[in-house]
Amino acid sequence: MPQSLPIDPLKTEFLARLQATHMVVEAETGSGKSTRLPLWAAERGRVLVIEPRRIACTALADYLAQQHDGIGYAIRFESTVTEQTQVAFVTPGIALRWFSEDKLAGFDTVIIDEFHERRWDTDLLLAQLKRHDAHRLVLTSATVDGARLAEYLGGERLHAEGRRYPVSLRYVATEGRALPSDRDLAARLKAIVPAALTQTQGDVLVFLPGRKEISQAEQTLVAALGDAAVVIPLHASVPKATQRQALQTGPKQRVILATNVAETSLTIPGVTLVIDTGLERRTHQRNGRTVLGLARISQASAAQRLGRAGRVAPGQCLRLWGEFAPLEALTPPELQREELVEPMLAAACGGDRLAQLEFVDPLPAKSMALAQQKLESMRAIDPHGRITEHGQRLFPLPIDTQFAHLITAMPCKPTREAMVDLAAALSVGGRLWKLPSSEEGLKALNAWVAQPCDALTLVSIVRSTPPEALGIDPSLRREARQMASQIRSGLDLPQLSASSHLPYAEWIAAMIVAIPDLAFVRRQKRREALGNGLMEVVPGRESRFAEDAEAALVLDQYSLPGRGSRQTLNLATCMIPLTLKQLVAAELGEESVAERKAEDAHLGFVVMERHYAGRLIGRREAQPEGAMAMTLLIEKILAGRLLAPAGPQLQADLQAWALYLALGRGEGEAPLASDWLGQQLASLGVETAEDLALIEPEDLRFEGIPEWERAQFDEIYPHHLILAELKLDVEYQPGRKQVTLVYHSGTRKGGPKRWELPSWRGWRIQYRKASRVIEIR
Repeated sequence: MPQSLPIDPLKTEFLARLQATHMVVEAETGSGKSTRLPLWAAERGRVLVIEPRRIACTALADYLAQQHDGIGYAIRFESTVTEQTQVAFVTPGIALRWFSEDKLAGFDTVIIDEFHERRWDTDLLLAQLKRHDAHRLVLTSATVDGARLAEYLGGERLHAEGRRYPVSLRYVATEGRALPSDRDLAARLKAIVPAALTQTQGDVLVFLPGRKEISQAEQTLVAALGDAAVVIPLHASVPKATQRQALQTGPKQRVILATNVAETSLTIPGVTLVIDTGLERRTHQRNGRTVLGLARISQASAAQRLGRAGRVAPGQCLRLWGEFAPLEALTPPELQREELVEPMLAAACGGDRLAQLEFVDPLPAKSMALAQQKLESMRAIDPHGRITEHGQRLFPLPIDTQFAHLITAMPCKPTREAMVDLAAALSVGGRLWKLPSSEEGLKALNAWVAQPCDALTLVSIVRSTPPEALGIDPSLRREARQMASQIRSGLDLPQLSASSHLPYAEWIAAMIVAIPDLAFVRRQKRREALGNGLMEVVPGRESRFAEDAEAALVLDQYSLPGRGSRQTLNLATCMIPLTLKQLVAAELGEESVAERKAEDAHLGFVVMERHYAGRLIGRREAQPEGAMAMTLLIEKILAGRLLAPAGPQLQADLQAWALYLALGRGEGEAPLASDWLGQQLASLGVETAEDLALIEPEDLRFEGIPEWERAQFDEIYPHHLILAELKLDVEYQPGRKQVTLVYHSGTRKGGPKRWELPSWRGWRIQYRKASRVIEIR
């Protein structure tokens, strides 16, 4: 007889409600919701269970398959689901792909487990399923806002109590407001874990942000604990045997080093003490891009982690931060903090426009616009948001949209192969290699891959056996090779053993063309930083990027947290060195005229400067062409250096015409001299300085004031006056009925006399010399 679980009394009510409506089931981890609900729902048809994490997906399916027939799972690279499978556990990516193929027509009920994690793919899948309204939907979670979600679904709520014992809580930090930090994390755990093992009879669960920190802590604790306890890593890439070891109690005390996968997705038996670092790896949007960064957990996550210590007996929780640290209340949903390129592409492949779907929380308008712009530039969707043939090729690739686009943008088979291998290496969720610290190790690396390029190093790691000095993670390399092989097969490319020779320069040039924003240039003064006009990065410690390299393609990065955006540090972890010449050749940035060198008789040449991300990257001399040549031609004519006296006469005519109009004596507008002259030259067919030989100065006369009025008008309203020992420029302000006489030249000490001037009856007259202004009466 199966073990009784807290959720069992809800079976009758669950099945009755499932027949009539959607449901939100709120139940703590350990209540049995993940194992009981799929089996109950299977009594009314086939069930698809969406598990946000691969470990939970396979572990739950394996557990139930031992007791029941018709249970299967599907994750990347692996599937046991057949037409006879009654309950299929799948990851969200698999579910979205199946939805795009047949709208999940083969299933009657869809259960989205641990919905409170609010991943973009589960939020999107829920919105699409809700819109198409062909399935009974069940959402489960330990912390979700059940009332709001039930209202969104138009369904009902069920609540099941979990088994929980009291948990004592202690904060390890000495300062009350100390925030979670990754500084000396392995050393701090070494100081805490041995004593923690003596304080409890059960196992110890340590929450760490990622695989890198788990690996460091594992090495440190294995050496420190010896035979006193078994140290077990638990993350998405550990082998199944290690997963089973973590999910089953053993004869010795265990120290389980886990990521968020142990927070809610899995029940780990035997844990009575939790050590919480307060950190996680989390995606967020920065300057229009989604980047992976180290982040502090929310208060809700901290509560979940604490609860893991009270499942089987009273427990303890040690938090490595201060009691009054200002943590956010809830982790924001991914759709609120990430760019929306992948969700928009996935929605389009499923026949939906992202903007037309109804989500639990409204999507940010700015992120929507950026995603639309990016996908259109990739030619993945059309201006109406519909999927294109190119977009349909991008979506099934098991990598993010940016890498998928780069693969399809490569100009030839060898560059496409290299891009596949690089994308696979960067998509496994952990770092494949370590930069050797010893001189001998660095020599081995340079002998293997001489070019100081992170991307080329990764491609080589995927294709061939690397030196031992790189500290390769075998499981990660195996996963990367498996992914590369899968994508190569899907694109009809040679397998890894038959990889083509890589045309390196062509590969780099194609990447710049495909996504120009990947190019970064060093800051002129702060040499440690590089920018692309949108964001700034600093080379990571594990990058091979050389100190004398002036620019780079940045293919991967992550962020370290700070007390504000200014303190947030973006570390570039995969860099391809570039020269400034390569940036210029790609025509990045803006080019402008820096210097003009010309004689009066012709246009001569100009010095052009190209700037990118605030840095001068190139200069060149050029013959003026097109619009630039016409601009110089207009300037020279107006200055009287070409086709004299057409330019000065035109400016005088337009100045007089503007005053004529301001006085209400004519109709129309006074154009700018450069605009009118440009239009006139175009109408006369003039494109170069040589073409001026075909026209006369009279061809550029502006006919504004009628000819019979002009002489008298100039006499009444002159723009220049020559008096005894004094030359003046005249400025008119008709609206204020004011004339200003501006000193031009002359030896006269005093200003002009009223009797020397035109009548200007009713006008106020001023004389200005330098900063001195006097009234003339």
